[in-house]
Amino acid sequence: MSKFDEKLATYEAALKKIDSKADMALLRKVTKGLGPSIYNNDSNKVACSQKTEMERLVKNFCMKKLGVDQAKGEAAAAAVCAQYTERSKHRPVFYYLVVKNLGKESVYA
Repeated sequence: MSKFDEKLATYEAALKKIDSKADMALLRKVTKGLGPSIYNNDSNKVACSQKTEMERLVKNFCMKKLGVDQAKGEAAAAAVCAQYTERSKHRPVFYYLVVKNLGKESVYA
């Protein structure tokens, strides 16, 4: 099993706790899109309590990658923070939930 597959198995297990009918193919694509950041213990987590991280997520992921305006991005990030209540939030799972919240699955088609 490759390192990527090991990480993906961890993310799939975390996502199943939130959504038992989750689209694992989409999670795989989102995880692939995050590149090497998933292998770093700090960068593979999202901290909802850090304002600068939330601003960066909205600007770089929601606005640039998904093509939504700032208000929609902020609303989606806030909704996911409320939905994903684990202390350690895995970045791929968090981003997957943002994509689903915004209905932007087509970006990863």
